[in-house]
Amino acid sequence: MIKNKQMKQTVAISAAAIGLALTGSLISVNASAQDADMSFFITSAGPGKGGDLGGLEGADAHCASLAKAAGSEKTSWKAYLSVSAKIDRSGDSPKVVSGVDARDRIGTGPWYNAKGVLIANNVEELHSDGNAINLENGLDENGMQVNGRGSKPNRHDILTGSTPQGQYSTAGGDTTCSGWTSSGEGSAIVGHHDLVGLSDDRHMVSWNSAHGSAGCSAEAFPRTGGDGLFYCFASE
Repeated sequence: MIKNKQMKQTVAISAAAIGLALTGSLISVNASAQDADMSFFITSAGPGKGGDLGGLEGADAHCASLAKAAGSEKTSWKAYLSVSAKIDRSGDSPKVVSGVDARDRIGTGPWYNAKGVLIANNVEELHSDGNAINLENGLDENGMQVNGRGSKPNRHDILTGSTPQGQYSTAGGDTTCSGWTSSGEGSAIVGHHDLVGLSDDRHMVSWNSAHGSAGCSAEAFPRTGGDGLFYCFASE
């Protein structure tokens, strides 16, 4: 009787262990599936040269590199960054160089963060009050929360160079750190991913167009609560 009882206990323990292993496997599979579906994130770090991201091409490459390191198999990553139009006067006659709108670079959606939360179904929803970008959902490529206002250090200034509708600014002056090539002089429009600012004015609580940075150097960004981070979207 004792021997049978011990055998039953052993079988029960083994069954429980198998159950836990299967549960762990399912959790792992689900987590991997969410990672595979990730199509939006905030960079965990910038390239390290302030507003000099290597232009749009360099910023896109940084998005792709971070996503790959985090386990994403997507390759069509685009940085949510605008570049202002400018007049090239280097030739015999002035020539207008067209600007680039961030909203036109990121595909059509939908986009999900690293935990599978829907950020927006399409470009129009992304640029409306219906998007889900906030402190809780504005995660980096590893699914980690990015510091907002009130945390140390504050990292809520996200580089965009954009208006609230995701277009380049025509306000005048530098709003994109010289087309994302400057690590010193200039400025860049930033948004607040945590939707918190010095006041409740609509621009201060904008995810993509809150104010200008204090400069374009890595040392200047923290003065207004930034760290040279930017948004990345999978365009396909």
